Amino acid sequence: MFNVVNLEWDSSLASGASDDEATSALINTSPNVNVYNINIKNTYGKGSQAIALSAYNTKQGYYGVGLYGYQDTLLAETGDQVYAACYIEGAVDFIFGQHARIWITNSDIAVTAGGGCITANGRASATDVSYYVIDQSTVSAASGSSVAEESVYLGRPWSEYARVCFQETSLSDIINPAGWTEWSTSEPNTEDVTFEEYDNSGSGASGTRASFSTELTSAVSISTILGSDYASWVDSDYV
Repeated sequence: MFNVVNLEWDSSLASGASDDEATSALINTSPNVNVYNINIKNTYGKGSQAIALSAYNTKQGYYGVGLYGYQDTLLAETGDQVYAACYIEGAVDFIFGQHARIWITNSDIAVTAGGGCITANGRASATDVSYYVIDQSTVSAASGSSVAEESVYLGRPWSEYARVCFQETSLSDIINPAGWTEWSTSEPNTEDVTFEEYDNSGSGASGTRASFSTELTSAVSISTILGSDYASWVDSDYV
C-alpha cells in the first residue's frame, strides 16, 4: 500500500510476549469504528506468531489499510467486520480467529512464502456465527517474494466447524490444486467444515479440490455476512 502512515511493532511469542494477542501492533476493541489509509505492521518476521491487527468488536471497517506480518497477521476475532481495498500480507494462517464474521472485498491478499495457508478459521460449533468471505479480490505472491507454484492453500480448519468462502477472486498459480487442507495429520478437523468457492479465476482456481470443500452455485451476499443493516455502517465508496 502507498499509505504514508505506518504503525509498526516488533513482537512475537518467541520474543517474550505473554500470549498471541499481546504481540499485536494494534488491538481494536471498539465498536462502530472506521480505520482509513494506514499501514499496520508486525515486523518480527518468520518463526513465531506475530499479529499486526487484533480486531475484537463489531461494525469495524478497515478501508485502504495495509496489514503486514508473516504468521497470524490478522486476528478477526469477534463481531461484524469489513476490509475493503486493503492489502493483507503473510505466509502462515495469516487471516484467523474464532467468532467474527468478516467481508474482505476488492483487496490484495499477498503471500510471502510457500508451504502455508491463508486462512485458519476457528469456528468451534455449528451455532457459532463466524464466517470469512474473501470477495472480488486477488491472491498472489507478494512483490519481491519467491513463492513456488501450488505451494499455498486457501485455508485449513483451526476448529472443526471452520467456515470460509473465496468468491469471484483471482487466484494465482501459487494455490495448490486441492485448494484446502486439513489442520494436521493427527487432527484433520475436516468432517464438519464449510470451505467454499464460487466463480474464482486464474491458474489457482482449477484442479481437483479437497473432498471436504464445496463449489457454490451462487455468491454469498454481503448482507449474509454483515447483516441486513450493513449499509448503515459500511462505507459505500469502498464496496
